[in-house]
Amino acid sequence: MTAPSSHGEIVDAVENSVAPNPSLDFSTACAIVGAGPAGLMLGLILARAGVDVTVIEKHEDFLRDFRGDTIHPSTLQVMHELGLADEFLKLPHTEARTLHAEIGGKDITIADFSWLPTKNRFIAFMPQWEFLDFVAREAKRYPNFRLMMRTNVTDLLIENGHVVGLRATSPDGAVAIRAPLVVGADGRNSVTRALAGLEVESFGVPSEVLWMKLSHLTGDPEQVMGHAGPQQGFVMIDRGDYWQCGYIVRKGTYADIKEGGIEAFRAMVSAVSPLPVERVGEIRSFDDVHLLSVRIDRLKRWWRPGLLCIGDAAHAMSPIGGVGVNLAIQDAVAAANILAGPLKDGQLSERHLAAVERRRTFPTKATQKLQLMMRRDKRKREASEATRSGPPGFIKGIARWPILAHLAGRLIGLGFRPEHVRLKTRR
Repeated sequence: MTAPSSHGEIVDAVENSVAPNPSLDFSTACAIVGAGPAGLMLGLILARAGVDVTVIEKHEDFLRDFRGDTIHPSTLQVMHELGLADEFLKLPHTEARTLHAEIGGKDITIADFSWLPTKNRFIAFMPQWEFLDFVAREAKRYPNFRLMMRTNVTDLLIENGHVVGLRATSPDGAVAIRAPLVVGADGRNSVTRALAGLEVESFGVPSEVLWMKLSHLTGDPEQVMGHAGPQQGFVMIDRGDYWQCGYIVRKGTYADIKEGGIEAFRAMVSAVSPLPVERVGEIRSFDDVHLLSVRIDRLKRWWRPGLLCIGDAAHAMSPIGGVGVNLAIQDAVAAANILAGPLKDGQLSERHLAAVERRRTFPTKATQKLQLMMRRDKRKREASEATRSGPPGFIKGIARWPILAHLAGRLIGLGFRPEHVRLKTRR
């Protein structure tokens, strides 16, 4: 589907879409598009506060590989404030109280979480589908929460310039959902923001990540977060019986890598991987390699009357530091704090939507600024033969002044503006 380019075309798209099944149509106080971390967290907190909420997800389950698996201290603190942290941490996971990078044969602590003002001072590594399943189960405890899987949003309902709901196709047929607020939490390729005609400011695609799986065996490194070579980085995420590995390359080089053949690619991975050389033999062909294009962008305005975007739908992040998922969850907490009251009272207005954007603009811009600075630092190193094999400038600084690892721990673990759950639970 080609996204409409103007509000008038949006209206035309709505009028010309397939007629909904009247028996399936319903109203809700808040319709959230996307059952990812931001969408489900927003749905859970709103439901706890007594808001009637519907979350719409196009997939049939959460079982998708190569997604962010890091649950940062900021998110763990939100879970604690919701009274769910103890139960949540019973799920299989690994904990990293520090993050390390192996640079030039030396192990450097690049982030230390021991000074954080949180109950849980570590990053939990857990498959994202486990996290989403847990949040969805908790949300379903509330009768005013509805989760619609295998449901695709096709259009927005527009009246007098205001978004008043959406149309979607479900396994039972077409459905129209009326809502005072539609929230786009459907990721960096958001259909919602495209249909809303919101303008995106892009900062380019600095790199690509080649994801693959390698088996996790006894004797492998513990709590490995990153490993850098002369020009590439190699990231490892512990998923229990296997490693999710990401090989970072410059944009547009994957085609050349494939042309060089799988043996040459295995050699490239072996050069930066701390795992035994024979382990990369598990990469049988390029069918075992998945390309993720990285980009940094954000909406110039996150909302229009009746609609708000949060998470990657509002601001796509680089995977540096694994902060994207947790920044999205912070968006959800802030949105719930600001919007729950007006939604319950039927008093939602544009100023409430603007307040969410205003609250989350600074941490978004600051995080992206930091990522872009790291990108420029990498480009400078690649441009200089003399320093090509040296570590990034920020790692040099941490190696020289270890106290900076605590600062990095705060930025990675909590971000620039951590949010806290302010709403009381209404049973």
